[in-house]
Amino acid sequence: MSIKAILFGGTGMVGGGVLHEALNDAAVESILVIGRRTCSVKHEKLSEILHNDFYNYAAIENRLSGYNACFFCLGVTSIGKNEEDYRRLTYDLTMAAARTLSRFNPDMVFCYVSGAGTDSSEKGRTMWARVKGKTENDLMKLPFKAVYAFRPGFIRPTRGLKNSLTISKIIAPFYPVLSALAPKFVCTLEDVGRAMISVVEKDYAKKVLECVDITRIGRERLAGQT
Repeated sequence: MSIKAILFGGTGMVGGGVLHEALNDAAVESILVIGRRTCSVKHEKLSEILHNDFYNYAAIENRLSGYNACFFCLGVTSIGKNEEDYRRLTYDLTMAAARTLSRFNPDMVFCYVSGAGTDSSEKGRTMWARVKGKTENDLMKLPFKAVYAFRPGFIRPTRGLKNSLTISKIIAPFYPVLSALAPKFVCTLEDVGRAMISVVEKDYAKKVLECVDITRIGRERLAGQT
């Protein structure tokens, strides 16, 4: 299967890591990065659209068809935000992109980076978890081929990538210990990227992927490539 993907969040740690894996995977034919600023990566597979309004894609709709994957890696912290603001920056922003893409790409597999602890019931006490849960739930109602919600906890950054968060780089050396003691809450950025590519290629029955699922699928893909 030849993957033609759209990626959001290419200038962030997660999006940058997923982009790195996609560019180095033979199954990915091309990848279009949509962002407010350039991801500063040059590769024969990669093209970019600089776009400022992530709530309206009318100006670039004619360039968004013909893709069978979306890696949606945009996200913001809920710290310091009320529910209305966080919902706009999380739910509204994600759904605007997804609704647009679903109109033009019915064969698309949409991969959404959510988070460990997301509340699928949408009724829990934790604000960010409710908002993420509603986002996951409503994405899965859209007419895509499939939607997968990725729920990483701590993500060990890919060594050498410039967009890694400082706190992630500090914690990274302790990953082997964390992985042994709390495998349900940690994974690597390499595995996130590999798992996204794998779910586009294969129809996994489980659509909400926790850290253990991400790690398993990512490592299966790596083993299949060696």
